[in-house]
Amino acid sequence: MAETRTGAVTLKGNPVTLAGVALQAGQAAPDFKLQDNGLGEVTLASSAGKTRVIATIPSLDTPTCHAETKRFNDEVKNLPNVEVLVVSMDLPFGQKRWCGAEGVTNVKTLSAHRCSKFGEDYGALISGGVLDRCLCRAIFVIDGQGQLKHVEYVKEIADHPNYEAVLAAAKG
Repeated sequence: MAETRTGAVTLKGNPVTLAGVALQAGQAAPDFKLQDNGLGEVTLASSAGKTRVIATIPSLDTPTCHAETKRFNDEVKNLPNVEVLVVSMDLPFGQKRWCGAEGVTNVKTLSAHRCSKFGEDYGALISGGVLDRCLCRAIFVIDGQGQLKHVEYVKEIADHPNYEAVLAAAKG
């Protein structure tokens, strides 16, 4: 069982328990195997050489996650050599439907539904409570060599990340 921490993140003011250790800028980003909405396998190495923005969210079907994904879809158009990966436990079929309905084509939605390892490795897996096995809202900016440049675990799951800090790290 992965290490857990409580209180770093809240949901409507109530502490949430997260599985895994919090990552920090300067560390190597953990590798992963996730499924894209075409059912293909995606790893960290799939986009080596590019700056990656990984946004973990509870579900595309919530207002904040919806707005965040749409914002990154718009912002990434102005970021050369940057790939945005939005990761949730939503099934790939639901992600594909959502992207089609919303015209989202500039970010990649990835599903961590097969196992909890990604969430544990990135310290973003919710353990217990109403969102058990969902991912908390967090942002990881990874350079082309696989080093974490920016990490944000959004304190309140219903809040937005600090977009300006994320975009500055992705540009830098």
